[in-house]
Order: sequence, then C-alpha cells, then structure tokens
Amino acid sequence: MSKRDYYEVLGVPKNASDDEIKKAYRKLAMKHHPDRNQGDAGKAAEEKFKEAKEAYEMLSDPQKRAAYDQYGHAGVDPNMRGPGGGDGFGGFAEAFGDIFGDIFGQSRRPGGGRQVYRGSDLSYALEITLEEAAHGKDAQIRIPAWEGCDTCHGSGAKPGTSAKTCSTCGGSGTVQMRQGFFSVQQTCPHCRGSGKIIPEPCPNCHGQGRVKKQKTLEVKIPAGIDDGMRIRSTGNGEPGVNGGPPGDLYIEIRVKKHEIFERDGDDLHCQVPVSFITAALGGEIEVPTLDGKAAIDIPEGTQAGKQFRLRGKGIKGIRSSHAGDLYCHITVETPVRLTEHQRKLLRELDESLKKGGHRHSPSTQSWTERLKNWFS
Repeated sequence: MSKRDYYEVLGVPKNASDDEIKKAYRKLAMKHHPDRNQGDAGKAAEEKFKEAKEAYEMLSDPQKRAAYDQYGHAGVDPNMRGPGGGDGFGGFAEAFGDIFGDIFGQSRRPGGGRQVYRGSDLSYALEITLEEAAHGKDAQIRIPAWEGCDTCHGSGAKPGTSAKTCSTCGGSGTVQMRQGFFSVQQTCPHCRGSGKIIPEPCPNCHGQGRVKKQKTLEVKIPAGIDDGMRIRSTGNGEPGVNGGPPGDLYIEIRVKKHEIFERDGDDLHCQVPVSFITAALGGEIEVPTLDGKAAIDIPEGTQAGKQFRLRGKGIKGIRSSHAGDLYCHITVETPVRLTEHQRKLLRELDESLKKGGHRHSPSTQSWTERLKNWFS
C-alpha cells in the first residue's frame, strides 16, 4: 500500500510552520498512542500513531522536509527512524521537550546530558531624587554575587576528596517519570540535576563550589526616568545551573517625594503662595524650577487657584522629544498675628470696599445671586 502524504497525515498545509507541525503531531500522538487505545482499537491506533510519528520526523527536520517537498517519498528513506525507537514514544516525548523547557526554565545540552537552567532574575530598588530623575546620574549599587570557592576551587568537595557520578541518573542529571501513556523528563531528585554526588562537601561552600559575596555595579540612570520604571542589567542576576546562562538584574526606580514639585508625566506642578496684597495689586514674583529660578508677572486682582504655565520647564521624559511644562498654582495667603493697628487698617479697607459695592468682589456678587435664586 502506498504511503499517504505526510502533510495529509498531520492535517496541515504544505506551508505550515514548525510550530503548526509540532502541534498537529502532538494532538495525533495523544489521540492514537497505544497506552490510550486498548483492545481491538489498539492495533489501528498504533498504526496511525506510527504513521504520524514518521510524518513528524520527516517534516520537523529541515533537510528531510526539503527533500520530501522536492521528490516526495522517493526523496527520503522510508525506513528512517529518529531517536526513540521502541514503541515510538521517543518522538512523542521529544515533541514536548522544548515546551516543558520553556515552562520550567530548563533545557537539554546538545546531544543529551545534564539539564542546564537559567539563573533567576534579581530585583533591586534604587531610590533617587526628582532632580536625579530629571537630569540622570551614574549610580553605584551593591548586589549579591557568587564567586568560586577558594577552599575547594569550585569542585564543591572537601579537599582531598572528589565528587562521584550519581547512581540514580547515571550522571545525566535527569530521570524519566512515566504515568500511563505520559512520560516526562524530570530533574534527578538525588543529585538535583548536577549528575554528581559529593560524599564529603567542602566545609566552606557546603558543596556548592561557590560562595556568595557582594559586588559593586555601575548603573547609568537615564535622564527623564520616572517612578516605577525598571532598568535591566543583563547577566547580573543569579548564575545558571550546570553551565546555564545567568539571570538578569532589574533595578526598580523609586523617586523620593519632593518638597516643592509634584510630577505628572513630563509636567511638574507646584503651589505658589502670594500675599493678598500682591494678589490684589499685582507684581512680579520668583518661582523655583529644576534649573533655577524664573519670574512670573502676577496681574492685578489675581484670585486663589489661578494657574500659570511655564513652557519647557518640566521634565524631558525618556521617550519624549521635548520637555514638559511647569504649572504654578497660586494660593492667596491670609495674614496672621496682626497688630491692633493692622486690624484697624483692614477694617477701614473693608468699609471702603463695601462702599464701592460689588465691583470690588464680583465673585461675591455672583455667589449672592445664586443664593437668592436657591432660596426663592
């Protein structure tokens, strides 16, 4: 009987991606695996399983797939079998291997052997001022780091002794766990993936072959960074296991509360108190900015809550093309601890203002009119 087209077997188009081929095979392998099909249906399922396995082995290999696409079944050896053999379960587990590796952060070294693990990421909270966030800075931080043990020279074994091959996994660092039709490769519980057992651990590093110390790291804080942002320092996290790559260090920025300014994106806000005399008569006042001082002209009759905008006096964010603005919110300050003479002058001023009617206090007139409408 002639063989079916491999793409037809897996139910995928000829331009299917590697992921689509893998997913299609995984679905068929789970459906037709012999452990899930017993009795009369088991034989037919086994044939479909082997057919799907062969199709996957050919189409998952770029060279074999290219030959098959060009010459069909004649371009590949119909008796070729990938690693696994036996009941065909090897290819099934292989299709799942990299999926589990992505989930658990592990991978196999080329050609098998011990599993390697990427090191864990580290987090460091760095507190800076608003000025430092606006202008940037070069900071030094102290972080934990691992160094080779001087006592055992990294072997983890007590001087004069040596590590032995793990008898549970035979030095591979992994064991096969099987439940029903499903088989998963797991880290050896005896040697924890190292493939070695240390009968007499080094007293200095307790068998780890390394000791934790502190190291100083230079960190460049970019201008315009904001509270809550993170800076990634590649490779400065925990070291990997069995030769795996190290993790990364994430510096989390915490901007201290400023005594004058509040940040809102790239804009700054501040409260500017003025005397009620200045608010009434007008005048020029100085206001602070992150780059020094600036002057604002207060017009006559300025009311509390009036907002003045200073363009470009905010912060230029990391992703911004220009700086934000500074908003100065006016608060009119009521004088306190008046002398008797000052009180007298204010009473005279109040009487004079009342004689002038509502033209001196338009807000009061509007308020009075609203009250009349409310109670009528």
